[in-house]
Amino acid sequence: MSTDNEDDFEPIQVFPEGDADLRPGADSCYKCSTCDSSCPVAEVDDEFPGPKFQGPEQWRLTRKEDQEIDDSIMKCSNCMRCDGACPSDVPLSQMHNTARAQYVEESMSKLSVEYWRNRLLANYGTMARFGSMFPRLTNAVMGNSLVQKLNDRFIGITSERDFPEFATQTFREWWAERGGAAVESEDRRVAYFHGDYANYNTPEVGKAMVRVFEHFGYEVAVPEQRCSGTPMFANGMLDDARRAARFNVETFAELVDEGYDIVCSCTSCSMALRQEYPELFDFDNTDRVSAHTYDAVEYLRIHENLDGELEAVDDVDAPDFAYHAPCHARNQGLDGQTTTVLSKLGDVDAHDVGESCSGISGTYGWKSENYDASMAIGEEMFEHMDEAEPETGLTECPTCAMQMEHGSDYPVKHTLQVLEAALTDRSLPA
Repeated sequence: MSTDNEDDFEPIQVFPEGDADLRPGADSCYKCSTCDSSCPVAEVDDEFPGPKFQGPEQWRLTRKEDQEIDDSIMKCSNCMRCDGACPSDVPLSQMHNTARAQYVEESMSKLSVEYWRNRLLANYGTMARFGSMFPRLTNAVMGNSLVQKLNDRFIGITSERDFPEFATQTFREWWAERGGAAVESEDRRVAYFHGDYANYNTPEVGKAMVRVFEHFGYEVAVPEQRCSGTPMFANGMLDDARRAARFNVETFAELVDEGYDIVCSCTSCSMALRQEYPELFDFDNTDRVSAHTYDAVEYLRIHENLDGELEAVDDVDAPDFAYHAPCHARNQGLDGQTTTVLSKLGDVDAHDVGESCSGISGTYGWKSENYDASMAIGEEMFEHMDEAEPETGLTECPTCAMQMEHGSDYPVKHTLQVLEAALTDRSLPA
């Protein structure tokens, strides 16, 4: 409908000048609370307000000048199950990550024990680099019960868990000793993002990844890299995460230009490169690195006849497994992947132990104040493991493996180790 004075119309300014930057997705939330019902922390901690409050509701509240980020944001375990549960695709974990960083920056004392404990856990790679220089000594000291009790009392790192042992030879040391890639290829190339844990604590996982991909004729590159940033996101250390992410993006983008895709053996690492980097950072090539990043087994399923190779295996020296799908695997749509793949090995069974979170969620379950909640969250998984016939665990997440071992006393393996045993006639490491 037109009017004679149409040219004189002036629109109403709904938002003050410069204040129209609404958090993407905040007003897509219609408060159905599906995210709250999926949150493992909210299920066991009545005082935790849940992801709906931590995300869109808290963001709306903090638009007011007198409102600060609520300290309950530090109880979020960063499992990211809320992302997959939301029917409106609200970027809840992105909101949580930025809110945590804002809380740490504005409200947490930089002189507090909690801040320095969180910073230590967030930067595990730095600690591991020094600890791995003298692995036997470090393992003896960190395994001492008195040291564990002192850490619990004065730092807030629980004494209930055994500190993960450092390997006597890191993955990168092994890689250098063998002389790097054993296969050269112009068109089958992958760059391995191994992360800190596979390098310093479980190099056998990294070795398995290399051998499996070389079995399929891939040239493997292992560039310099830093932590994926996952523990930094979880502890609100966003500046640390930004520095690590920038280094990783710049390094791996160069390899993408040379025809490499990026593969990860840890589902939290692949989640960081694929989802959290492009959500939180705007470096050049962040989206390209994200688009070329895969979970290692996922990559083989897409690009190779992995099922056919496994079906042709006559025998494999491996037990049946109680398998746990990490939350960060579920968030990438990979939750049924391992059981499907291993079903092609006729004499090996991977029994899924349920959809529950393991409860440890990286550094969350290492904090003294979260230990009981962590074990309560993991109780369903422990029960399913006890009911399962296999007595060997299986998962792709290193901290989920810690929790599985801690709650069941099962030895725990990685899917890549099983594939290595099947495809290269190697025995599964004890």
